Amino acid sequence: MKKTTFNISFDEDKASALVLYLSQKGATVETELEKALDTLYTKTVPAGVRDFIDMKSGTVSSSAVPKARKPKLPKTEHTEVSEVSANERH
Repeated sequence: MKKTTFNISFDEDKASALVLYLSQKGATVETELEKALDTLYTKTVPAGVRDFIDMKSGTVSSSAVPKARKPKLPKTEHTEVSEVSANERH
């Protein structure tokens, strides 16, 4: 899968603090941004489009795997009860 790059601007002091605290957790800004972009992609792009892109790139997402369906139960016949009008009750 071919990757693209986003260039964004962010406050330098905030970025330094973010890098510091993420490194204490063993994470990086890049990995956290990738997770956030994946979440945004999943939330924004319709499932059918995501499935098409996954098929095109040779990957299969969990949404592309068909889900097991419940077996259909046989239909039962119900007798209809009609409402009796006020004139017919006499």
